Amino acid sequence: MKEKAPDFGRCRALYEENADRFAAFAALLTAYNARFNLTSVTEEREIRFKHFYDSLAGEFLLPEGARAAEVGSGGGFPSVPLMIARPDLSFTLIESTGKKCEFLGVVIRELGLRAEVVNARAEDVGRDPRYREKFDVCCARAVARLDTLAEYCMPLVRTGGQFIAYKGGMPETDIASRAISLLGGGEAEVIRYALWEGFGARCLVAVPKVKRTPPQYPRGNGAERRKPL
Repeated sequence: MKEKAPDFGRCRALYEENADRFAAFAALLTAYNARFNLTSVTEEREIRFKHFYDSLAGEFLLPEGARAAEVGSGGGFPSVPLMIARPDLSFTLIESTGKKCEFLGVVIRELGLRAEVVNARAEDVGRDPRYREKFDVCCARAVARLDTLAEYCMPLVRTGGQFIAYKGGMPETDIASRAISLLGGGEAEVIRYALWEGFGARCLVAVPKVKRTPPQYPRGNGAERRKPL
């Protein structure tokens, strides 16, 4: 596996250049969190490091003008920080919980982001011809095990695009290699990094889409979690 690291000098610069918009997003996150249970991270400094800088860590992997999808958007990570820092990006935010979709809609309107929210399960969206294999990038953060996540995300990525998983310290590529191959993925690239000031080890798993996903995937009806490929 090839190894490289995010440029945190660039991440910090992107944050500082857009500090007012990040502050507005943090205010919305805090205001809606009590009702919608968006995050357990609520202190300003922790939000900045654990959510904003961590989301921006994968910024260098997204090509200019990318059309991206995000599975399990929740509170909008990594998608919203990426769109704040990179206005060339557009996102389709896929989230199954209605209240979280309501929050994401508010964020998009208030911050003027190029995004749409789809209130549906990822496995259903992955079979929808409007979305299947239409995206340059599909990303997800803290959603599921990598083999399950690959079945949610890979069907959305066009051949030549990539699937990006934001993971903790363990990349899980050993358990996901079969699933990635079956779903049309190539060799996974693991990018390890640590958030500075002691905020923990992380990794990105970037998987190129080298061939089309077979039509039987995603399987649906919860099979992706019950019986991973």
